[in-house]
Amino acid sequence: AQKKWSFRLQQPQEQLWVTLGQMLTLTCTTSGDAPTGPVKWLKGWGSENKTIYDQTRPSPRVTRVVNGSNTDFSIHIRDVQPEDPGTYYCVKFRRSVGRGIEIFQHGKGTVVSLHDTTMVPDMVTAAVVPFLLVLLLFGLLVVLCMYHRKRRREAGSQRLSRACCAESPSTTSSEVLDAETSHLPSQPSSKEDTTIHYADLQPLPTAPWHGRSPGTTGSEYASIRVAAK
Repeated sequence: AQKKWSFRLQQPQEQLWVTLGQMLTLTCTTSGDAPTGPVKWLKGWGSENKTIYDQTRPSPRVTRVVNGSNTDFSIHIRDVQPEDPGTYYCVKFRRSVGRGIEIFQHGKGTVVSLHDTTMVPDMVTAAVVPFLLVLLLFGLLVVLCMYHRKRRREAGSQRLSRACCAESPSTTSSEVLDAETSHLPSQPSSKEDTTIHYADLQPLPTAPWHGRSPGTTGSEYASIRVAAK
């Protein structure tokens, strides 16, 4: 009669993502009693499988997580290479009389995939370029707003200057004449001649007249302004 074993093998990881150069950890635990035989890790299944870990043939890249454990057969794969992606199986073997070593139980397999590192710069570029464009447009808007504000301020100053000039009339000739004659002494006047301004004429000092013919006498004159009635 064939003995019934209470052995159970658990391989909980269904899929893992790793990057080149990273350390990969594959988990496998067992419980209960089992027939004599090793526990190995295989990559792939069928005739093309490859032994990744064997207790009898250790590898420098593949090591046990817990050395010497009879229940924890998890392993580390250091420095992941481009050829490492694939499906890994934790397998319990048993030795049988006449048939040698055969598979007793195995896990469901863990699919290992590589991150596409070339996508990372593309993703960063796709996120940064729109941000830079928005920032550039914002800067242009700020410059344009400042330029228009400056132009409005200059235009307002020019309008204010023209308005001040329009409110301040230029000095008329009559005001100049009044200013020139304001220092002259006033003469008594009646109601009939209140609009006549008199000038007290004084003789001019004797001075040489160049270019004047001998015997020519000098002349003096005065102007009188009469307001219109």
